[in-house]
Amino acid sequence: MDNDILYPAEWECDGPVLLALPHEDTDWADILPEALDQFRRLIEALVQNGEKVILLARSEAEASAVTEGCPEGTVTVAQIPTNDTWTRDYGPISVVRHGRLRAVDFGFNGWGLRFAADRDNLVNLNMKERGILPLGQYRNRRDFILEGGSVETDGRGTLLTTTRCLLSPNRNGGGTRGEIGEILSRELGVDHILWLDYGALIGDDTDSHIDTLCRLAPGNMILFTGCRDMDDPQFEELLHMRAQLSMFRNAEGEPYNLLELPLPDAVYDEEGNRLPATYANYLVTPRAVYMPVYGQPEKDELACQTVRVAFPDHKVVPVDCVTLTKQHGSLHCSTMTLPENIVTAL
Repeated sequence: MDNDILYPAEWECDGPVLLALPHEDTDWADILPEALDQFRRLIEALVQNGEKVILLARSEAEASAVTEGCPEGTVTVAQIPTNDTWTRDYGPISVVRHGRLRAVDFGFNGWGLRFAADRDNLVNLNMKERGILPLGQYRNRRDFILEGGSVETDGRGTLLTTTRCLLSPNRNGGGTRGEIGEILSRELGVDHILWLDYGALIGDDTDSHIDTLCRLAPGNMILFTGCRDMDDPQFEELLHMRAQLSMFRNAEGEPYNLLELPLPDAVYDEEGNRLPATYANYLVTPRAVYMPVYGQPEKDELACQTVRVAFPDHKVVPVDCVTLTKQHGSLHCSTMTLPENIVTAL
């Protein structure tokens, strides 16, 4: 690891949260009013608990549909075009390089060429050109495909990710663990990479993003998606994932404390296809954990209580995310946290 490079943990980032507004040219078109209401409630939860928001939208007028009632100064609208709303995967990944914050602009190709991404891939460049990301803090690594939801760090040099995603041939030509790991070390300053080989949710379009499966937390802890129903088609895969997690060791050679999150009861779309609902897709800030819930009172509460064990000093804020699952994502996927001072005033 380059000791002059630090990839901070999510819970250490005390800046604005980046979101993108659904519009009729996104996949939300068929349920746009419902999608806008979902984002209105998410933004409301964020600003009521001390967060600031940068909202990508086509116009201030369109943004007003979800920001009405927000206190002045809590939401900044940036008029930048987007294909979709999953800012976690195309927003800038923030790194401290040689004592200075850098917003690293990695390439985004629609989760391995699955979906159109021409606008999303230009979001960070547009933010830089409009002065939202200061020129001196913007770092261009658009030659390397990396989605924010595919990597998880403890802020101390450890990275947790999945082989299915990062070694996908449709992202970086199927580079080896060694080749991809070398780039991650050079760009993010990590020196301890945990490669997870198991774990896949039905309906997931991301090739097993880590933020759908398991998350690092303070206290040498990993929260993971478990499955106790032997008849669930995901049971065996998630059991293998749990077994591999039990074999992982931290940078000091110690086993992790594993904390199991429940698997939500199956959620289906109108055609009967299972959607990838997961409680692991939460967002952490220095103040709060924003927890996706799915209208399942017992499991929703169990998930919230489990997260409280990992973040005892945080407020846990449940946000209904049933609508987000309809486009195969959830709360963390639709947000990108940024460190304080990484953006300038608009």
